[in-house]
Amino acid sequence: MLKVRVIPTLLWKDFTLVKGIGFDSWRRVGTVLPSVKVYNTRQVDEMILVDITATDSDRDPDYEEIEYICNECFVPLTIGGGIRNIDHVRNLLKAGADKVAVNSAAFETPELITEIAGLFGSQCVIASIDVKKKEDGNWECYSHSGKKPTGKEAISWAQEMEKRGAGEILITSIELDGTMEGYDLELVKAISEAVNIPVIASGGAGNYEHMHEAIQAGANAVAAASIYHFTQQTPLEAKKHLGLQGIPVRAAFYKQ
Repeated sequence: MLKVRVIPTLLWKDFTLVKGIGFDSWRRVGTVLPSVKVYNTRQVDEMILVDITATDSDRDPDYEEIEYICNECFVPLTIGGGIRNIDHVRNLLKAGADKVAVNSAAFETPELITEIAGLFGSQCVIASIDVKKKEDGNWECYSHSGKKPTGKEAISWAQEMEKRGAGEILITSIELDGTMEGYDLELVKAISEAVNIPVIASGGAGNYEHMHEAIQAGANAVAAASIYHFTQQTPLEAKKHLGLQGIPVRAAFYKQ
């Protein structure tokens, strides 16, 4: 089993960090650079930074600010938000990003995923999929920060993203986002069983055991935000808890 990654998610809106519930009711929780510097010291494996207003504003990524952030980030950094074409990806990588997360543009131009993978490698592109559960028990994909239903079913969309070259799937339950009630384990399991690439579980983590449950359901990594913003829990302690449960993590301070 590959070592499991613990990944803080940073949601960037109008120069500040925010966190909401169900992709709504955004609360200001700080600024980007101090948070990045804190996470640098807490043995996180990676970070994900998403500009949640860039796509709705039809705005390019802020390359200058992203370069500044990348220069202060000492772990792999994924950038999302406002990515609509290959030039955006090229410029983000030049600015220092290690990976890009593509969501809305993939629904409009699915071949963009193939193009990114072909030019920069599958390891560079994460297919970000935000979903809501329907009455029939299936999950529908949403774009534009959870505002627009796409009509795409989550499992088949994840499989298409894999076929087009995505190196990972970031799957987020919109309903559970920010609730700290736990990940949608049924969703995580369904996506993990449907694809052969790593799956990052997102949306709902409230304690370390929720992370353990997501990994047991098939996730290769656990992304979270509220747990770190609104509680005293930390990525370092999350890794310690997982290690003591027998989960292989990138740390050497525990004994299995």
